[in-house]
Amino acid sequence: MNEGEIHKAGQSIAALGWISELISTKDTSMLRSIKQLYGKAIGTAEGEIGHVKDFYFNDQHWVVRYVIVDTGSCLSGRSVLISPHAFGDFHQDGDCLLVNLTREQIENSPAIDSHKPVSRQYEEEYYRYYGWPFYWEGCGMWGMVGAPSTYLMPSEEEIGGNDHDRDDPRLRSTQALNGYHIQTSEGAIGRVTDFMMDDKSWAIRHLVVETGHWFSGKEIAISPKQIDRISYEESKVFVKVSKEAILETPEYQVPSLGAAYHDTRNFD
Repeated sequence: MNEGEIHKAGQSIAALGWISELISTKDTSMLRSIKQLYGKAIGTAEGEIGHVKDFYFNDQHWVVRYVIVDTGSCLSGRSVLISPHAFGDFHQDGDCLLVNLTREQIENSPAIDSHKPVSRQYEEEYYRYYGWPFYWEGCGMWGMVGAPSTYLMPSEEEIGGNDHDRDDPRLRSTQALNGYHIQTSEGAIGRVTDFMMDDKSWAIRHLVVETGHWFSGKEIAISPKQIDRISYEESKVFVKVSKEAILETPEYQVPSLGAAYHDTRNFD
């Protein structure tokens, strides 16, 4: 076997290991309330390094790409981005979410200005720093596959890719979207109060909407597939659902943290 064949074999073995890990955990995913994760401590094997401040998600694919961590006095008070790659199987130690990084790694990671959009140039620097595969390379939700993984995969130069999201990452803040009005063709029907996230793929499965004084004050769930567009100028989420359909939607009960469950209902 020549050097080129050995290299390709190594890539195949890594890919199979990655896919095997995902298959083994596919059926154990849980839905997590993002609102309940705000303020949760983030910890390494060396101790806590800050708390959850916000989440950045892609508003085309509806996937959480980063957790924004406020390090307070731990790391000079700066905010840092933590990719879902670092959370493994979403381990918790009491009220602390554990990441598979060292304090030094996080402290020396590329600095981010949370008041400015995340550029693709920054993301490339960030992913190279940690040695993670680019999520925008490949046709899966996380590059070559559908969930973040600890496996290191070939770089973009080695695997190529389809360059999706390259020019416009379209990363948005879940905190900023909180309170946006849900708009049907017949008028407003409520406001966004929460997001339910799959803790394996980190995909946002549905938005929790409080109907308030519109319809008896119940909370309902709306799938991202039911969203037509988001107007950030008007603070509105336009949906492809009628008011009548909203009235017939069953009330949604957000599970308490620690009581997350596998939701098999179809919100499409």
